Amino acid sequence: MIALAVLAAALAGCDASGHRPGTAPRPSPAEAAPSPAAPAAPTMAPGPGGLAPVFTRAAGDGSTGAKTVALTFDADMTADQGPRAAGGERFDNPALIDALRTLKVPSTVFMTGRWAEEYPAQAKAIGTDPLFEVANHSYSHYAFSSPCYGLPQIAAEDMLADVRRAFAAIEKAGARNVVPYFRFPGGCYDDAALRAVAQAEVTAVQWDVVSGDAFATDADAVAEQVLDGVRPGSLAVLHCTRSAAPVTEEAVRRIVPELRRRGYRFVKVSDLMRQSAAAGAEGVSGGPGPDSS
Repeated sequence: MIALAVLAAALAGCDASGHRPGTAPRPSPAEAAPSPAAPAAPTMAPGPGGLAPVFTRAAGDGSTGAKTVALTFDADMTADQGPRAAGGERFDNPALIDALRTLKVPSTVFMTGRWAEEYPAQAKAIGTDPLFEVANHSYSHYAFSSPCYGLPQIAAEDMLADVRRAFAAIEKAGARNVVPYFRFPGGCYDDAALRAVAQAEVTAVQWDVVSGDAFATDADAVAEQVLDGVRPGSLAVLHCTRSAAPVTEEAVRRIVPELRRRGYRFVKVSDLMRQSAAAGAEGVSGGPGPDSS
């Protein structure tokens, strides 16, 4: 993975639906008057050779970053899992979202387009709640490089369309707090994948703290892994998929009060990027090894 360029405050370009992912579409006259617009989500400048930039952890010393941390949640569902959902498998986790609301934890949810189609009411509720921002986790949740935890692999010529299709599905569900960030399925990517998604004008977002919640059954172990890994400016990856990450809610209820006791403040990924911009983009780089996200 390659260290990449400086942060820029530019917005990403339009997705397939014609909306810019970092902004809300214009409301119809029948809708209530909008509240004042939130600051545009920052992105990173493209890397060398037309590669999409990659963000992992916020820069900044105690004077600019202090103790900030972003908890991010991947809402995973692969394109071929419809029959499993129809059979009763739950790829959502409303109790986790309720816990984040109760605990007042600003969070970024990386949502697949297929998940938004399966759970449109939840996608809309998350994507219109100011506590959350919604980012792109692909439409299909197929791997953008291989090997990648046994995920089916998407063809290189289909990668850009897959990203755009996800933005379209998320916005069709009614999500409005959509930011121009992209997380590779499984965290797996190479230069060809970075070059493909760069055309969607997204910043790829990785992490520096792996929660280990995927398929875990011990909430205490997940909580300890996050608590042991968090540093100022950290970005942790967890999951919003009940069947594949059944103890995440319980772990979060332990992680949040302990990090607050240690003086940490929870922020969204967009806030971490602003923090890095203020700190001169030190510490912005390619991500660590992939996780089964």
